[in-house]
Amino acid sequence: MSTARNRWQTYALGAAAVAALLTSTACDSGKDDGKNPTATPSASASAPASPGASAAPGTGPSVSASPSGGKAGPSPSGSAAPTTGGQSAARACSHDDLSITPSLWKSDSGQNLLITAANISGTACTLYHHPYVGFGTVVAGPLPPMGSAPRSAAALQPKERAYAGVYMFRGGERTVAVTALSMGYQDRAPGSNKESAWLEQGLAAWTGDLNVGRDAKVTYWDKDLRAVEDQLFRPGKG
Repeated sequence: MSTARNRWQTYALGAAAVAALLTSTACDSGKDDGKNPTATPSASASAPASPGASAAPGTGPSVSASPSGGKAGPSPSGSAAPTTGGQSAARACSHDDLSITPSLWKSDSGQNLLITAANISGTACTLYHHPYVGFGTVVAGPLPPMGSAPRSAAALQPKERAYAGVYMFRGGERTVAVTALSMGYQDRAPGSNKESAWLEQGLAAWTGDLNVGRDAKVTYWDKDLRAVEDQLFRPGKG
């Protein structure tokens, strides 16, 4: 037992000596000799970010480590806004936002109708999907869509335009005469607002009376007029 006690005392003394030596060394290293100034943490590393600071444009969402030490993930500060062709989706256009102009192509014999929608409001809006089109009380509508939808919805800044074409009839087809155009607009969800009130306007000032066949259809909204013409005149190329 005495041998074991002696060994413990010897070890304890040795540990105390090492500790004293380390303490002495640390005190000596704290002296300012002008060669090794004490390093201080940078303000950007230690100070909290100011409340008004924000990330530079294009840097993406902030990333923080998970509490469990796992992989870092996006900061739950918010969710991404819905997009339209890579941009934030604007509200859906309504009657009050738009000026609608019906017209006919030259040398077309009235077989196709062009609808031009101009954004006359002071803010951006989006024409989703295809317009609801009817012809007063004669053809209640809505006409079914034709062709394929464009890759993105027609987002209109103030004074920008979008187009939709109406296939009216083909030669030799039985038709009925119409004098008024009725229109409605969809929200982001396909088929929405179908039961809402449609705006009706006379055709006489723009086109005169028109004839409509039994298979009339309407294209999707598109900011590219050529794409609408392809749908109507060159099916399969739009």
